[in-house]
Amino acid sequence: MPREEKPPPLAKRLMWFAVLWLGGVGTVALISFGLRLWIAPR
Repeated sequence: MPREEKPPPLAKRLMWFAVLWLGGVGTVALISFGLRLWIAPR
């Protein structure tokens, strides 16, 4: 009979959510900034 694993603590899950969310937002911001510089350079 397989052992049931406990889910990680809430704080750890929320930390991972925040890290992934901030990584996604940062990636989109960098891409949009790069496109802005490419399309309309000063």
